Amino acid sequence: MKDNKLKVKDFITIGIFTALIFVVEFACGMLGFIHPYIVASYVVLIPLVGSIPMMLFYTKVEKFGMITIMSILIAIIMFVTGMGWLGAPLIILSGLIADLIAKKGGYKSFKMTALSHGVFCLWICANYFPVIVTAKDYRKSFLDGGYSAEYCDALFRAINGKTIAILLALCFVFGVIGAYVGKAVVRKHFEKAGIV
Repeated sequence: MKDNKLKVKDFITIGIFTALIFVVEFACGMLGFIHPYIVASYVVLIPLVGSIPMMLFYTKVEKFGMITIMSILIAIIMFVTGMGWLGAPLIILSGLIADLIAKKGGYKSFKMTALSHGVFCLWICANYFPVIVTAKDYRKSFLDGGYSAEYCDALFRAINGKTIAILLALCFVFGVIGAYVGKAVVRKHFEKAGIV
């Protein structure tokens, strides 16, 4: 009988790949200082760049809970790094649904993995919730932090209550595309090296 309980090895795997996703998110976040439209383009950048470690992670996932726990860790990291709890429900729900989708494919079906990754990537929009929900305070904190009014105007033009549905859709679409990109990279560089 197959043991579906998570073991220490699984938790270590979750921790390592969560850290890698955080590095990707942090690196993309740094680019946001260049121009506010780059902040909006996280919905493209993070799914594509992050797909490489995520597709490696999916090769290690064989039990329900691993993707969900990763999403909980991401929610905690977002809180610790100052993004608050506003996006936590979206992050965790995305992880839970992504886990269920991958499970439906027995964690072996790439079509289900691609769909799962598309749903998982919805967490990226949690970055935008403070911009939308606490817009006035967020703008003030940016101006107090030395950002120009032009930067703030462009940021709020790109990210607001009217554009969030589009940004969520882009997260999903590029999450699915990213799965194919990540799979190709993993196959080319990691499978041949015998890592997976």
